[in-house]
Amino acid sequence: MATAIVRSALSRAVTRAAPKTSVAPKRNFSSSAGHDDAYEAAKWEKITYLGIASCTALAVYVLSKGHHHGEDPPEFPWGPDGLFEVKHNKEH
Repeated sequence: MATAIVRSALSRAVTRAAPKTSVAPKRNFSSSAGHDDAYEAAKWEKITYLGIASCTALAVYVLSKGHHHGEDPPEFPWGPDGLFEVKHNKEH
């Protein structure tokens, strides 16, 4: 028990005797990670323009092709009239 008290007193004395610096430590923020923001902005601007051109080219290609027209759709079970329309068909 006595050794613990002596150790505690010595550690407190050492921390008090240590010279204190008056200069505040430099803080590094996440935005100053060492990369150039202008370079990153220019890079993503080029990527955006490339994406716009790619999407436009793909849309032109897909929309310029013809598409297959299948058979006529089957008749509805309730007849040729719409489901919520007044029935003009004599069968129903």
